[in-house]
Amino acid sequence: MSDERSAAADAPSGDDQSAADGPTTDAPQTTDDPDSADDSPTADSAVILASGGMDSATAAYEAVDRGYEALYLLHTSYGQATEETERACAQALADHVDAADFLHVETGHLAQIGASSLTDEEMAVDDADLDSDEIPTSYVPFRNANLLSMAVSYAEANDCSAIFIGAHSEDFSGYPDCRPQFFDAFQQVIDAGTKPETEIELVAPFVEWSKTDIAERGLELGVPYEDTWSCYRESPPACGTCDACAFRLQAFQNLGERDPVEYAERPDYTE
Repeated sequence: MSDERSAAADAPSGDDQSAADGPTTDAPQTTDDPDSADDSPTADSAVILASGGMDSATAAYEAVDRGYEALYLLHTSYGQATEETERACAQALADHVDAADFLHVETGHLAQIGASSLTDEEMAVDDADLDSDEIPTSYVPFRNANLLSMAVSYAEANDCSAIFIGAHSEDFSGYPDCRPQFFDAFQQVIDAGTKPETEIELVAPFVEWSKTDIAERGLELGVPYEDTWSCYRESPPACGTCDACAFRLQAFQNLGERDPVEYAERPDYTE
């Protein structure tokens, strides 16, 4: 793996298939072929948006399972409260998958823009409400467009044929930039805004999956979930009561598995 590279940005730039024996749920959709994980990639390199969480870690292992041999991991620190822990987990993922490169980019503009409890110290992170359809305070305005823009630059510069993002169905219920139509639209942006010979597929393999489906797939693939981080509030132990902790704990509890991450408390979210 190459040495970690770091970039600082003063101007705006951008941030979690089923094989035959995968989860018994509807096949996840990607931006071009939703049918299965057995499709062969057109090339063997892909960019992974690596947040440090379990979804992006599973996406990296999914990319490997699909035949991508060279992974380029992109991690951004944008002023989120748990950025040090997330960065360490993203770096650990790069080591686990023997990444071709790990790029860490510091982009403070999202924190400067504010309007999110992840970046604004004066906004409290809400307690978990798994049944809410409201956009949570943890929504960072248009974050994924920022992150994907950087990922496209990174992919085109390194001749990668795909970008993997770990967004899932429980994300897009509350986060507008995790919806399937957003990724479909961004694929058009990629096609229109890159060189004529560039072909980059935006892959959101879990966009129609639940967190439980992702955890099940990840356990099948051997994802080291002990080296991932989801909590919005703390660096460790995880709080266990924010939305991110709740969805994660619920996923493991639904599978009868114990989440290997340390928590301050572990409420039962299966009830």
